[in-house]
Amino acid sequence: MLAAKLMDLLKSVRPESDFTRSEDFLEDGLLDSFDMLTLVSTIDDEFDISIDGLDIVPDHFRNVQAISLLLARYGVTQ
Repeated sequence: MLAAKLMDLLKSVRPESDFTRSEDFLEDGLLDSFDMLTLVSTIDDEFDISIDGLDIVPDHFRNVQAISLLLARYGVTQ
């Protein structure tokens, strides 16, 4: 399941954070801009895609649902 995989990737970026309790990772301080770039790189490697720089914006990384929607645009559904 994509959501579970994304949670694993988020934990690899910030293992000390509890992403399950947040609806907005950035607003709640769980991710910062550097973490976002690290996550993009991790996602690119994991799913063999290349997220366009124009898509690396806070709205696409606020929560698992937002990240899933972004990945769906790149053909990643599971």
